[in-house]
Amino acid sequence: MPKRFRLTRRFAVAMTEDGYRGLKKFAGDAGLDEGEALSFLFEHFDSVTDGELLSHRLRLFNAELEERKR
Repeated sequence: MPKRFRLTRRFAVAMTEDGYRGLKKFAGDAGLDEGEALSFLFEHFDSVTDGELLSHRLRLFNAELEERKR
C-alpha cells in the first residue's frame, strides 16, 4: 500500500529567477504543483542526479555565488 502523501513541512525558500522558472517548468511538465515537485526531487535525489555532473555544477555555482549576491 502506498504511503499517504502529506506535506508536513513548510519553509520559506529563496531561489533565483532561473531556479524558480526551472521548478515551474518541471512541475508543469510533471503535472505537479511546486511543493509536490520539490518533494519528488528530494525524495528521489540520488536517482534524478548525476553525481559527477552535480559536483561540477555545484563547484561552478559556488564560485559565482558571491558575485551573484551583489
